[in-house]
Amino acid sequence: MFLFWRKGFEAASMHDLCDAMGVRSPSLYAAFESKEALYLAAIEHYVLTQGPPVWDKLAIGKTAREGIENLLIGAAEILPKSRTAPAGCMAVLGGVSDEWPASIARVIRDVRLDMLGNLHARVEGAIASGELPAATDIDALSRFYLSVFQGMAIQAKDGATPAELRGAAKAAMAAWPGVG
Repeated sequence: MFLFWRKGFEAASMHDLCDAMGVRSPSLYAAFESKEALYLAAIEHYVLTQGPPVWDKLAIGKTAREGIENLLIGAAEILPKSRTAPAGCMAVLGGVSDEWPASIARVIRDVRLDMLGNLHARVEGAIASGELPAATDIDALSRFYLSVFQGMAIQAKDGATPAELRGAAKAAMAAWPGVG
């Protein structure tokens, strides 16, 4: 997962993958059948292990605004490179820098659509609770905050610090309807 995350699908060679996993090529093919299948397993593992520490924060907070702010501030802390993980979001970065087979492109698109769906549900709940006006464009607001998250992932890959990403998150939250 980390090798694909750091290098991308195309740049990660089978030799690199075998070295990273400590196996020989026949063992890798016996377990995963193809580089594509290995990448799909890696992205599934990424979603299960790396997604929750960031995306679970969306549910924290009494209001949708608090939840989205928690998500973005959490992303500011997690997206920059650490000792154990590459910078950015594997599902975002590959979409702007890698050429995938169609099967991988579909899976990654679905991961990003799930992100959008989570934001959409939280904004929809804010309308239902009266936090936001009924006329709020749910899709536009959800896409705006997903775009902020995706931009933060790219900036983290480019070396942005947690403090810089927190600043971007705070600026984005200033755009919340009714804040001013």
